[in-house]
Amino acid sequence: QVQLEESGGGSVQAGGSLRLSCVASEYTYCTYDMSWYRQAPGKEREFVSMLEHDERIKYADSVKGRFTVSRGNAKNTAYMQMDSLEPEDTAMYYCKSRLRGSVAPCYYDLDYWGKGTLVNVSS
Repeated sequence: QVQLEESGGGSVQAGGSLRLSCVASEYTYCTYDMSWYRQAPGKEREFVSMLEHDERIKYADSVKGRFTVSRGNAKNTAYMQMDSLEPEDTAMYYCKSRLRGSVAPCYYDLDYWGKGTLVNVSS
């Protein structure tokens, strides 16, 4: 079972910054797609950003130019730097990972989710 753990959430004022971290279980022969999603109270979970195993990056339009994803020194670690935060960014942020590779568990083609980290942006 692949475990994910997010950290770095907190409370900030509008215009402030936070850096989220996500660490997945380490498997030597796997590479990792790492994605961020968020869910605000009363809303559906939505895509925020993605760092693919080949380092391609995608962002939701709502965060382009403000959020930056990167991979840590270890391939199973990802960060999301969030700048110019707005009250609308308030949500629980979840990390999702999909492993890639030719040996188990890399080729299971499953999505694994963390438990989330809360971001609260006040105006």
